[in-house]
Amino acid sequence: VKRQAGCLVAENGAAPSWAGAFFAPKMAATLETLFELETRLQQYIAGNATLLQTDINETKRDLDIAWLIICGALVFFMQAGFAMFEAGTVQPKNVANILFKNMVDCSIAAVCFWLIGFGIAYGDDLTGFIGSTKFATNHIYNGAGGAGVSGVGGGRYAPAKDSDGWEIWFFQWAFSGACATIVAGSMAERTRTEAYFIYSIVLTSVIYPVVVHWGWGNGWLSAWGAFPDSDGNYRPLFRYTEASNGMIDFAGSGIVHMVGGFTGLMGAVIVGPRTGRFLPDGTVVEFTQGNKALQALGTFILWFGWYGFNCGSTLGVSGGSAQVAAKVAFTTTISPSVSCLATVVYSKLVLGHYDITLSLNGILAGLVSITAGCAVVEPWHAAIIGAVGGTIYFAFHFLLQKMRVDDPCDACIVHGVAGVWGLLAPGVFCTDENVQYAGYPNINNSCGRGEQFGVQMVAALCIIAWTLVTSGLLFLTVHLTIGLRANNEAEEMGMDASEHGIQDAYKHVSHVISPDYSRRDPNLGVGRNDTREMTQPHYPPAMGLDGRAWSPHVSNHAPLASVPPMQTVPAVVPQEWYFASRQPDEYSLQQYGSPPYPYSA
Repeated sequence: VKRQAGCLVAENGAAPSWAGAFFAPKMAATLETLFELETRLQQYIAGNATLLQTDINETKRDLDIAWLIICGALVFFMQAGFAMFEAGTVQPKNVANILFKNMVDCSIAAVCFWLIGFGIAYGDDLTGFIGSTKFATNHIYNGAGGAGVSGVGGGRYAPAKDSDGWEIWFFQWAFSGACATIVAGSMAERTRTEAYFIYSIVLTSVIYPVVVHWGWGNGWLSAWGAFPDSDGNYRPLFRYTEASNGMIDFAGSGIVHMVGGFTGLMGAVIVGPRTGRFLPDGTVVEFTQGNKALQALGTFILWFGWYGFNCGSTLGVSGGSAQVAAKVAFTTTISPSVSCLATVVYSKLVLGHYDITLSLNGILAGLVSITAGCAVVEPWHAAIIGAVGGTIYFAFHFLLQKMRVDDPCDACIVHGVAGVWGLLAPGVFCTDENVQYAGYPNINNSCGRGEQFGVQMVAALCIIAWTLVTSGLLFLTVHLTIGLRANNEAEEMGMDASEHGIQDAYKHVSHVISPDYSRRDPNLGVGRNDTREMTQPHYPPAMGLDGRAWSPHVSNHAPLASVPPMQTVPAVVPQEWYFASRQPDEYSLQQYGSPPYPYSA
């Protein structure tokens, strides 16, 4: 410092030179200024490091919120997939009705989940069974404009730090809408619209949110636990310590799909099969082959949206969650692919041809099967899970028909039965390392010692019991009060005409007409207006009067080698139906004269 100040002191201690005496005070002042600047610079750097860390945290928060909004939108887009698949499965005379129900249930879910469902699902825990606060999202609203509310979601679904929590509600509303839509497919073509309103309200307000609280809130099945230990930390069953994981249902095989599927099953049982679906001898009547293009479009939209369903369940992309999301995307691809191939093989071996509808439903069964364990299994596990899911779907498709349960879309199998397998699969295939990698809170060996399978089994049984009992009471109440099923006339006319005033919307496919020329679906097979049991020739769907293949776009009936011979079967036949060909060919004119042709011809 002395040298910098010019204080040149002689070695013998002599007085400094005149230059040193002149410059020393000025240099000392300069040094003092430099030291002050250095101190301020250090303070500035330290302060900016804090600001920089704050900026990083806010960016991570914003990315997590954006991730949930995008994935929630993908899940909501699955409504279009459900609508297209169901519209492609039902008879043409009921297409508008099923589209209407898909439109209404997501709207009902939004209002009900806002006012009631979210509080039951994520409110403060009450005895491990149900949430008791945060109704109408008032807790989120009160935090608006402030620093944000921490812990809005509760349990696993606590929002990002300093987030108000809107994104959690949005993401979970999309899930509740998907759950409600599943039921529409199981009860299609014969359920009153008013009855549909009622059970959509109850399902999205109470039945579904309670199960959400069990598994994703602070409920008794949750990995985040409902039972505090001696230190006040909430722990899961069975041990109520960090040695247990609680239920593993990463994206909702049990919580979403089993609830929707078994509600649909109970509804299909109570409302009964469509008139004429099952003949007295056990024959299953196929009313329509469906629109395969809509079925395929709906399936691919659902598969696309499922990446938001499963990958979005990481709840963010920061802190390593993006790596988990990438793995989930992989398993969500492998499982449905293997399940699809399994059903393709089964349909060829059992039916003798490749059935596209069964194969498309096989894809959906594989997606449901992997949803619970998508983050906690290895790739080859996902392949096995998908293969078993496809096998279960194919087997139960025919078993359900043997039991005379009429589910037009096989929704209760795809979502309910395959959902059971999906919920059990993590107990079979999970590894402790994968569970920790997926972000579950407790570090233990629950998978390795087999405890996890027991937890999954208990969870599956309890979800089934809760859903069947509550939905059964709901449907019976509706049935005994306002009525669950449409009357015979409305069902025969079609829900589009009876419920929505849509007449003659599908003239281009009409082949069977009534005396008043109201159009009927050509694929009905046999009529179902009269209660008289008669023995009449029964033509396979889409057949002409002469037993040859019929097309609305071709005037002549081209014989097909694959057409089966006419069979005489007991049928419920309308009293005054007529068969007509809009452009009768020469064969028909020679045999029957000019249309319309009486049924007896």
